[in-house]
Amino acid sequence: MHDILTIILLGIVEGITEFLPVSSTGHLILAGALLGYDDGKWQLFNIVIQLGSILAVVVLYWRTFWAVMQGLIKREPGAVKFVTNLLIAFIPAVVIGLAFRKQIEALLLNPIVVAVALIVGGVAILVIERLVKPGEAKSISGIPAKTALGIGVLQCLAMIPGVSRSGATILGALSLGVERRTAAEFSFFLAIPTMLGASVVELASHRDTLTATNGVGIGGIAIGFVVAFLVAVIVVRWFVGIVGKHGFGPFAWYRIVVGSAALIWLLAK
Repeated sequence: MHDILTIILLGIVEGITEFLPVSSTGHLILAGALLGYDDGKWQLFNIVIQLGSILAVVVLYWRTFWAVMQGLIKREPGAVKFVTNLLIAFIPAVVIGLAFRKQIEALLLNPIVVAVALIVGGVAILVIERLVKPGEAKSISGIPAKTALGIGVLQCLAMIPGVSRSGATILGALSLGVERRTAAEFSFFLAIPTMLGASVVELASHRDTLTATNGVGIGGIAIGFVVAFLVAVIVVRWFVGIVGKHGFGPFAWYRIVVGSAALIWLLAK
């Protein structure tokens, strides 16, 4: 019963935080430290349930994906550029992720790293929001290739837990001249190949834990996946609207407050 409640709670946390610039992985790690569970037991679960959140983007933007698929068949320049930009931005994560996978996994077990990254990332968001001027690129197909590559490189900062993949890509895109709403949507779409690739690698590396008696198991992962999907559907719709009106400042202050509270608590343990 305790595990079921934990699974549902973590699914909710993942669904809420995956697309907000607050770090879903960081929140899952801090939740683990707060609840006192075994990180090794839940590590695969925390990674794979992110696919539930990714599925929410596919469902919400299915018309966009359908239009792009039709455009690719007809070889329309806009559709080709859309896919090309996503692939260009995805490449750095593949190269760096595979090269430093063991080091990244070690960081996933350190909640203090998460707390510090939350604070630093919050300050960075406030600075970027103040200094960056409105971008000119107003569509994903209109983003230059070098800008897409730059966003992909900045996404790799999110391999440090607590940095936030969505935060790194959205704020990186803004800094490189992409309009706010387009930056958010590019981050959503880029999450699909990035998180799918990460989950496949983790499943291949930890496939024995799916049926292990001391692991969460495939049934628990399935429940977490569904919960994360349902929550993310709501959050993505809300996020696009609030960012267009209020920017990223509220999320920056949230990161600073939560990161500071977590750091004080962790150091006092």
